[in-house]
Amino acid sequence: MLEWDDIRLVIDAGPDFRYQMLRTGVRHIDAILLTHEHKDHIGGLDDVRAFNFVDYPTIHRIDVFGTRQTLKCVRKDFDYAFSVDKYRGVPEIELCEIDPAVPFCVKDKEVIPVSGHHSPRFEVTGFRFGELAYLTDFKTIAPAEERKLYGVEVLVVNALRPQPHDSHFSLDEALALIRRVAPRRAYLTHMSHEMGLYAERSALLPEGVYLAYDGLEINVND
Repeated sequence: MLEWDDIRLVIDAGPDFRYQMLRTGVRHIDAILLTHEHKDHIGGLDDVRAFNFVDYPTIHRIDVFGTRQTLKCVRKDFDYAFSVDKYRGVPEIELCEIDPAVPFCVKDKEVIPVSGHHSPRFEVTGFRFGELAYLTDFKTIAPAEERKLYGVEVLVVNALRPQPHDSHFSLDEALALIRRVAPRRAYLTHMSHEMGLYAERSALLPEGVYLAYDGLEINVND
C-alpha cells in the first residue's frame, strides 16, 4: 500500500487482501493497481466490497487499473460483479485499462508503468511513483523499460530464491538489476523459504539492500 497526503493506493489484491487491510486499519482506498492476473495477485478482489459500503448508503466504487489482458481475466473470474442483473453487495469496481507504454494518473498522482516478462510469453507490469518503483514477478526486463527506473530513490523488486528460476528473478538477478539502477535503498520481496533465515540472509546482502517483510513501512524521504 502506498500513501500520500490525500491518496492511498494498493498494488495487487491477493487472497490475503482482507487480512492485510484489517491489519492496517484503513477505511478508504482510492485505487488498486494490478501487476498481472495470477490468482496470488487478484484473488482477494471480492473483498473490496468492505470499502464500497463503509459509508453505506453511499457507495464508493474502487478503480482497478491493469492491462487489457489482466482486466479480461478479472472480468472473467469475477463475472458476477459485472453482470447486468448483479445482486446487491457484490464488489463495486471500475475497470480502468492502461497502456503499458503510457503513464497515467490516479487523482493527481502520475504512475509510470514498467513492463517486463514473468515468462517468455507472459507479461507483467511494475509501477514507478516518482522516487519509488515496485516490481514483482519479473524474470526479464528490456533495457528501455529498465531505463524508466533510473533515478529512483527506492526500488522494491522480487527475488524468489538464490537458485535460478524459470519465471522469477533469482537473488543474483535482482541484485544485478539493483546495481544497474543504483537506488539509494532497495527492498527484496516475493521471496520463498529458500532465501533462508532473515538475519543470516540480511548479513550477506550489499549495503543498502534489505529484505522486505509483512508490515514493513518505508518513508521514501528518509
